[in-house]
Amino acid sequence: MSEYQLYQGDCLEQLRQMPDNSVDSIVTDPPYGLSFMGKKWDYDVPAVEVWVECLRVLKPGGHLLAFAGTRTQHRMAVRIEDAGFQIRDMIAWVYGSGFPKSHNLDGKHEGWGTALKPALEPITVARKPFPGTVAENVQAHGTGALNIDSCRVNTNEDTARISNGAIRGGKFAAGGSAPGPIAGGHDAGRWPANLIHDGSPEVLAAFPDAPGQLADASTSDTQRAGQNYYGNMKRGRGKEASANSDNSGVVGFQMKPGARRLDSGSAARFFYCAKASRTDRHDGLANPGPQFTTGTTLRKVENVSTTGNNHPTVKPTDLMAYLLRLVTPPGGTVLDPYMGSGSTGKAAMREGFNFIGIERDRDEHGNQLGYMAIAHARIEHERNKPKQLNLEEFATARVAVDG
Repeated sequence: MSEYQLYQGDCLEQLRQMPDNSVDSIVTDPPYGLSFMGKKWDYDVPAVEVWVECLRVLKPGGHLLAFAGTRTQHRMAVRIEDAGFQIRDMIAWVYGSGFPKSHNLDGKHEGWGTALKPALEPITVARKPFPGTVAENVQAHGTGALNIDSCRVNTNEDTARISNGAIRGGKFAAGGSAPGPIAGGHDAGRWPANLIHDGSPEVLAAFPDAPGQLADASTSDTQRAGQNYYGNMKRGRGKEASANSDNSGVVGFQMKPGARRLDSGSAARFFYCAKASRTDRHDGLANPGPQFTTGTTLRKVENVSTTGNNHPTVKPTDLMAYLLRLVTPPGGTVLDPYMGSGSTGKAAMREGFNFIGIERDRDEHGNQLGYMAIAHARIEHERNKPKQLNLEEFATARVAVDG
């Protein structure tokens, strides 16, 4: 059974007491530096010193995933990089439920405002440097690579690709009739992307089904007049310098003519995760009360006395579980230095990881916020949930019962 340790106090002080190279991954939702609801704790993104300590306690090759706000993502990423991390990527969590915090003008300037509707949160993907190769580091420490197969996106479509007239990967390859899989073609699902969405109508509308959108353009030299959702395809790649896969032409990648994709352009190709539901937010807590109904503002949620989870920025457990699987080796230890109400720890218990959480749990006036108790209740409740048997375990259990 997974174990967890929770520490109350300043994360920098707590991190300095942890041993070197002791955790496998860090997945955290730190302050965004947006002065959220006028709170002092959100005055700035975490300092370089915090990320230096995170780097120290991570095993070589360990990954850091840190949420950020769109206005301050650059500061978050730069400070993480200045601490010594390698910036590997940025994942976008896209949603349709954001509310524009805009000052709208009136009079002759009616229709003008000061802000766009928030629809995504960036997640910095960073890694602790290591000597040697990735394979050697994974062998030595279990870290350094992403767990692709554990995070593949389920699909009912075939993910096979056609290359040099042969079908590779996907469900065709599963029958043994193909030379073997290539990147992107796998019977277990789609390769995980650096985009996650909430399945809202706004997001789905931005990714309409568009089979053929890119299908024939690789060998066609004519303009695709009917395929202009992203702009007309002006010409194909058949006569470009990279046609022989030397990677020396204007395309800039090694796609041979005819190496077309058989998938569609819908949001189904990306991992889906809705925002935190009321059940997810309060799971494990007694009598959360009726104040968290649809339309309740974050300010009211935080300021109302309640026995439920009143943290204003709760992340969905499904999202955190997906991110943990991506960067944490089986049975590994996850650290969250900005634990909040414990969503990362809850996800760790669900996925079979060990967890270390740090939470200051006091406001700028020194008042206790109660997040530590909320996190403890949510994590312990998830830890004690009966886990579903997988099919192999179920078959074994049936054999034992049936004699």
